[in-house]
Amino acid sequence: MTTTLLAAPARPRVHRGILLAVALTALNLRTAVTGFSVLTGDAAGDLHFGPVVAGAIGTIVTACFAGAAFAAPPLARRLGLERTAALAVTAATVGILLRAVAWSPTVMIVATVVAFAGVGACNVILIPIVKQYFPERLHAVSTMYMVLLQVGQLAAPLVALPLAHVYGWRTAAGAWAVVTAVAAALWFVAAPRSSDRRSDSSSVSASERTRAGTEPARLEPSRLTWRTPLVLGLIGLMAMTTLHVYTLVTWFPAMLQDAGLSSTESALLLSWFAGLGLIAAFVVPPLTRRFDNAYGIVVVCAVLMGVGYVGMIVAPAAGAFVWATAFGLGVSTFPLVLTLIGARSANPQTASRLSGVVQGIGYGIGCVGPLALGAINQATGGWNLTYGLLAATLLVTLGAGWAACRPVSV
Repeated sequence: MTTTLLAAPARPRVHRGILLAVALTALNLRTAVTGFSVLTGDAAGDLHFGPVVAGAIGTIVTACFAGAAFAAPPLARRLGLERTAALAVTAATVGILLRAVAWSPTVMIVATVVAFAGVGACNVILIPIVKQYFPERLHAVSTMYMVLLQVGQLAAPLVALPLAHVYGWRTAAGAWAVVTAVAAALWFVAAPRSSDRRSDSSSVSASERTRAGTEPARLEPSRLTWRTPLVLGLIGLMAMTTLHVYTLVTWFPAMLQDAGLSSTESALLLSWFAGLGLIAAFVVPPLTRRFDNAYGIVVVCAVLMGVGYVGMIVAPAAGAFVWATAFGLGVSTFPLVLTLIGARSANPQTASRLSGVVQGIGYGIGCVGPLALGAINQATGGWNLTYGLLAATLLVTLGAGWAACRPVSV
């Protein structure tokens, strides 16, 4: 059986480099999503595409997340976590730049695939990297990772809109490539250092490494028993969360503009929706660790989402801020799932496989949302049927959450 050694506990300098790379990568995990959704109208007018293509772009994002989630763990077994992260962030950078210079809808779609294949791999790889390098500060670094993800998601539309007004949508779409390029460089620097540490450790006997607590971790290509209530619940909760998050990220500005709000007001409310994830990033992980069973979080989130959808049917413009707030807090099941993946895994190897399965299948199911619901809007000329369908899926959220939150381990 062939195995690939992963990074052993690192020297302080390597720790700092890895921590900075994790931070910059996490910051950019969603900027290319929310930062582009407010630019879709300008891009559509320039490249001559309509709602179906716009919905397809949103679907491609989550489909790429799904595919990359399955591809990343075996790639990490072959190359190592750090090199896989370096390649993933490089792909994201190339895709973001290509999208900024796209000259046709086809090029736009290809660029989206490249960018979000990279981002999707990062979604999976960062979890075992944090568990591997920072086992004694797992919760603190995980919280930092989720907070920075939400900061990027919040900041992107706020930065994109004024940039587009001054320099055009292409500059606004490509600006985040600067930060991802720096993150990629840090990962490429970190990868040789981790290899050096593995080479150095090979000269020490296995028993000495074990006694010293420096035995390198191995990512064994074994099977994950995923057909269990816990894993199926995590998959279902991830799928429903993805469905709601990316439908709203893709279409919430259009929903608000169809209700009579301006593009600026819609962008601000999208940022507010995204920014509320900061509260979840700080609050949900500690709550999850505090309670043996965190199902109450799922119930509260489902109620908030239901209130938001009913509100969008009854008074979409008058209560827009309230509904955006309900949605922003209601999708707190996302950090809940990520926290449960780490908490329910016995080691980084299990965390990597569980993360790949949950995110791969979850994103794969959730990716139907943006395209299908965009097509429903185009066919019906309104959003009410979409709101009703999304509200109905909250029953699945409640059922999956019950299984996902059970206090058992993989």
